[in-house]
Amino acid sequence: MSFKEFGLTEKILEAIEDAGYTTPTPIQKEAIPIVLSGSDLLAGSQTGSGKTAGFTLPLLQNLMKNRIAKNRSFPRALILTPTRELAAQVEESVKTYGKHLPLRSAAFFGGVNINPQINKLRSGLDIVVATPGRLLDLSNQKAIDLSQIEILVLDEADRMLDMGFIHDIRKILKLLPSKKQSLLFSATFSSEIKKLAETFLHAPQMIQATKNNEAAPTISHIMHPVDTKNKANLLSHLITFHKWNQVLVFTRTKHGANKLTASLSTKGGIQAAAIHGNKSQTARTKALADFKNGTIQVLVATDIAARGLDIENLPCVVNFDLPQVPADYIHRIGRTGRAGQKGNAISLVSIDENELLKDIERLLKEPIKKITIEGFEPDPTISPKPISRGASGHRQNKSPKPQKTSFTPKKRGFRPFKKAK
Repeated sequence: MSFKEFGLTEKILEAIEDAGYTTPTPIQKEAIPIVLSGSDLLAGSQTGSGKTAGFTLPLLQNLMKNRIAKNRSFPRALILTPTRELAAQVEESVKTYGKHLPLRSAAFFGGVNINPQINKLRSGLDIVVATPGRLLDLSNQKAIDLSQIEILVLDEADRMLDMGFIHDIRKILKLLPSKKQSLLFSATFSSEIKKLAETFLHAPQMIQATKNNEAAPTISHIMHPVDTKNKANLLSHLITFHKWNQVLVFTRTKHGANKLTASLSTKGGIQAAAIHGNKSQTARTKALADFKNGTIQVLVATDIAARGLDIENLPCVVNFDLPQVPADYIHRIGRTGRAGQKGNAISLVSIDENELLKDIERLLKEPIKKITIEGFEPDPTISPKPISRGASGHRQNKSPKPQKTSFTPKKRGFRPFKKAK
């Protein structure tokens, strides 16, 4: 199947060709016709599945309909994302696919001066991509009028709820017209997602391109057992030995990200930068840009970057620390092996993380290949540390069992899931 079969305009098809895409992904095959029809949509799709184009392409086409009759001083489409990085990535996609169209767009997020953003809104925009907090800031300052929104997209809805944005989302929904097309994309379907969907989706069509918490089949999984104190040296060795020119590394904490970045740069002579919540937006944007253009070799990130980073042809993701929640492993490694390409997920596992590894393997439904690197063998005399407990009394290094994600909605004319072919 080709993109031409969707009935997209020549200008959009030209932009798709310019971007080098020829065949739609499963989520795109299912989502694009539904969005073009004007129906609401509830889509289950993992990161790296091509969902951004799945809603961006038909959104652009729908906005071009009756464009002359619309007042350009009001935005007509709103795309909400959980993180600054994802907002920037989505808006970049809007510009890429809409490069030959007379539609204007911009991204709005916190961490930067709000005044230039207000000036952008005054100049007139068709499409607004925003994080919930900054959008409400703009609304409170009367800088944006959302009363003419025709299309609403909630991207990574489960992540937004995880980050505590549910109250902000509800406030935003009250600012929007009742008559609009609404699209919700989520990697998982918790009870909170179901409740949210029922509040604003009207008789949506539903699709699920991939099973919940399922890694892309094109990703190879490998774990290297190693003592915690030797992880940084092993990572430097792997980068040098395999000649990785671009590798995304995940740590569990911000301090750990900073410490590893400094170690790679000073001891290993490897160009690296860190990206996490304590970094300014300017620093985060620069680090990502430098990583994409090859100025830096290694990008060290906390889970804030697990979703939303769109890096073409990223060959490798390394889990310097295993995540405490197994599903986060899927989100992290989803940065590689995208759109059918091959990718590698490498995990450096200390003895203290063996239980976390077992949880991830249960989620994957298969063991991860174990390869011990000569010279970095774990010390057999070291015993795992006692399991620590958080304030809630739950085991800190024991991840909860994945929630069941069957979805049988009862309201507003929901239809059963239609699996992507």
